Amino acid sequence: MDTLTPVERSKRMALIRGKSTKPELLVRKIARSFGHTFGLHAADLPGRPDLVFPRLRKVIFVHGCYWHRHPGCPLARLPKSKLRFWVTKLTENRKRDLRNIAKLRREKWGVCVVWECQLKNTVSLAKRIERFLEASNAQR
Repeated sequence: MDTLTPVERSKRMALIRGKSTKPELLVRKIARSFGHTFGLHAADLPGRPDLVFPRLRKVIFVHGCYWHRHPGCPLARLPKSKLRFWVTKLTENRKRDLRNIAKLRREKWGVCVVWECQLKNTVSLAKRIERFLEASNAQR
């Protein structure tokens, strides 16, 4: 059972942003530290990737573990109320993400997904982003 009233829950959910979140800002900072320039939220690409590196033909998605159903992650737990609604909603989010990633790869874009839980270890994350951005397209 939800501990908040429907009005309180609605207000809390309305506070969740989709762009320029703290995790996304951290990933931007890391990418900038390697000297790369990028665009943001390209509406012309499937899934509106968070960071777009047109010259490299690569994109980075910054996904929240809960909203995008990070497999095996404790942050991807299900809520206790309105379970049928949330299972359907979150499952569809995951399916849509996988379709968008497949479309991007078919269009020869390199795709990197950074999960919210991976932000805890910024050294490891920075190395991963650097490897992704520095790898040639032939190695993807």
